[in-house]
Amino acid sequence: MTRPHVALIGTGGTISSLGRDSLDILDYGANNRRLEASQIAVRVPELAQVAEVTVVDYRAIVSPDIDETDWRALVAECIRLQQTHDDLAGIVITHGTATLEETAWCLSLTLPLDIPVIVTGAQRPLSALSSDAGMNMVNAVRAASSPATRNGGVMVLLNDELHAAREVTKTNTTRLQTFQSPVSGPLGHIDGEHVQLYRRSLRRTAPHTEFSLMSIDPLPRVDIAYSYAGSDGAAISAFIAAGARGIVSAGFAPGFVTGGERAALIKAVDKGVVVLQSTRAGSGNVYRGHRLREAGFLVADNLNPQKARLLLSLALSVTDDPAEITRIFAEY
Repeated sequence: MTRPHVALIGTGGTISSLGRDSLDILDYGANNRRLEASQIAVRVPELAQVAEVTVVDYRAIVSPDIDETDWRALVAECIRLQQTHDDLAGIVITHGTATLEETAWCLSLTLPLDIPVIVTGAQRPLSALSSDAGMNMVNAVRAASSPATRNGGVMVLLNDELHAAREVTKTNTTRLQTFQSPVSGPLGHIDGEHVQLYRRSLRRTAPHTEFSLMSIDPLPRVDIAYSYAGSDGAAISAFIAAGARGIVSAGFAPGFVTGGERAALIKAVDKGVVVLQSTRAGSGNVYRGHRLREAGFLVADNLNPQKARLLLSLALSVTDDPAEITRIFAEY
């Protein structure tokens, strides 16, 4: 039987890391050894059993160093791969878990492809005893080559679970089940060779979006202000001075801030900065009640602050109309 053709792009992270020995599962970063995707593929020969894999050595870095320059380059590389390989069933991107959800979300909003794109990582380095790296890669390739994931937007695969890029977030520093979709849950699971999807997200996703990273460089600056008891809003004033076009307020649940923060955010609105109220709670919607409407703040729906920041930045690349930004947050 002909194996499906899948591309594998490596960006580094824990999934590519080698610790001092097989028991080094916490401080492996100090070893400063990360493999390129082609080197990882040699160590996971099982990949060849499930697909014909075209490997792309992109970068081997820690994911906190990934930014919009990399997102733009990954979009370009995915487009190139589909144009070069007519038989390409899907694409897998290996990634460090620290910013994995942000890369997946950005690609889900901007990648003009209809083939599956699966982002995966690992909680334990490739060299570790009982590392999750190899199985996550194999399952990601299975998901990328499955008809079930086509036209489903960018998905995240770890720990045998498939999640929508919009909904998934990292919830624990070390546990293997760290990636969760609060409230909504996973889209499905992978059990052996079986890729089982049970639902899809109803929100808009690439390729049917209005955003393009290729025509924006740089993205409009959007910062996140994290609420805490006693905050006087100094960080918000600094963001305004730095030229922020948008500020996401990671407020107290269900969407409140301190008096000092509120005053600073109202000043931001007066200066033409778009203020978007989110919550630091980790899950749940923020609704635009009287106090938020009175202050001129918009709301992030149920997006966490880091994802709200990305969508607001992309929204500001196409409009600064509050009504249009509200529409965007209701659709994506």
